[in-house]
Amino acid sequence: MVRVSNNLVGILNIITFLISIPIIAGGIWLSRQANTECERFLEKPVIALGIFVMLVSLAGLIGSCCRVSWLLWVYLFVMFLLILLIFCFTIFAFVVTNKGAGEALSGKGYKEYRLGDYSNWLQKRVNNHWGRIQSCLQDSKICKTLIDDGSSTKVEDFYKKHLSALQSGCCKPSNDCKFAYVSPTNWTRTASSSSTNPDCGLWNNDPNVLCYGCQSCKAGLLDNIKSDWKRVAVLNIIFLVFLIVVYSVGCCAFRNTRRDDSYKRYP
Repeated sequence: MVRVSNNLVGILNIITFLISIPIIAGGIWLSRQANTECERFLEKPVIALGIFVMLVSLAGLIGSCCRVSWLLWVYLFVMFLLILLIFCFTIFAFVVTNKGAGEALSGKGYKEYRLGDYSNWLQKRVNNHWGRIQSCLQDSKICKTLIDDGSSTKVEDFYKKHLSALQSGCCKPSNDCKFAYVSPTNWTRTASSSSTNPDCGLWNNDPNVLCYGCQSCKAGLLDNIKSDWKRVAVLNIIFLVFLIVVYSVGCCAFRNTRRDDSYKRYP
């Protein structure tokens, strides 16, 4: 029984070790998938989690195969903390990404994004670091393709474009502003261009300014972050179920190993 449970823990930890590799790769993917450096703050925690899981699985593998009781105890304790941590993070990720979505506009291929639609925690995090983030977004040249299009894009073609959340929020004025279209990144105020939306006063045709200081730009960034967090949260649920199974078998292996040690100590 001891051999069976220990071997099973060993096998499961080999699988866990192999799973940690795509977790690390997932962190790297998040870094490459993000449109800007500003969105890559999630990369480091995910990579750290993958390395942590890799080390824990190695401890479980050595403890089960070599029947080292104290190492198995440490392994199970760390596993419990890991399960608790992943569970809390997954719940938190779903809570903070539950709110917020782009608003579909009639006759437009793109959506518009409003900062107030997203969770207060995400808003506060972005607002507290917006100076650095804004500079980062400007350097990333997310509006370059629209700028390069210039006046060659007709207004009806522009309205049919499927812009990303960041392009919609940072590279053009809000639909509320009722500005006259000249080119994708060049708009002029008209007699009807009066709006209570504060973003309208922040718009500037300068390619280095545009709407990078707008609330809609912050909302576009949050929409991208929200999508990435949801993907990670779903993967976490799958991994959490697997960890619980490994932990349960590990508890059996630990109990049986201690019983085997007792038999050896008191024949």
